[in-house]
Amino acid sequence: MFTIRKADQRGHADHGWLNTYHTFSFANYYDLEHMGFRDLRVINEDRVQPGEGFPTHPHRNMEIISYVLEGALEHKDSMGNGSVIVPGEVQRMSAGTGITHSEFNHSRTELVHFLQIWIVPDTDGVKPSYEQKFYPDEEKQGKLRLIASADGRDNSVTIHRDVNLYATLLDSGDEIVHEIAQNRHAWLQVARGYVVVNGQKMMRGDGLAVSNEERLTVSGDGPAEVLLFDLD
Repeated sequence: MFTIRKADQRGHADHGWLNTYHTFSFANYYDLEHMGFRDLRVINEDRVQPGEGFPTHPHRNMEIISYVLEGALEHKDSMGNGSVIVPGEVQRMSAGTGITHSEFNHSRTELVHFLQIWIVPDTDGVKPSYEQKFYPDEEKQGKLRLIASADGRDNSVTIHRDVNLYATLLDSGDEIVHEIAQNRHAWLQVARGYVVVNGQKMMRGDGLAVSNEERLTVSGDGPAEVLLFDLD
């Protein structure tokens, strides 16, 4: 079964300094029909104006992944981490027993555009931790690159959930196939461009929930960037 979540059906808020779209219920956007998918709780597409950002705020018992598409995202947290995240890098925080952090646009002149992803952990109360890793384009071009997993294999960041998160870059003519194991599910999020997924045309911001299917076939329709979640 395939269920498309169209980009223009997402929750939306424009705060001036922040223009944000919510695939699932978040903040002031509440929709009982879109509270998440399996253990995937949040996919927010955020654009933050130069020099602006999210002041220090708390999180607890959530796996948080930041995926930058354009610009540079500056991060500071109560664990003592301070970094700048740029395209190609993936940041993972396990909030566990509780952390505070802030996120700001590092640039004074350019927008930062990123996806913030929350995954419900399999265990509450873990010790908070942090990772940041870089994945060059050549590792994602025309193929699925594992960027997050429960066991950290293939140099992926490690999350406390049986979820495999892949990233891919596709051009016209590129095609990737993902086999879905029995009793597994998938969510596909188009980060940029246009793709065709099992015959369905999708564009930037669209999401696709997949259950009771054996495989996904994703073809590029011009330059595109896609995230694929394999979920229990």
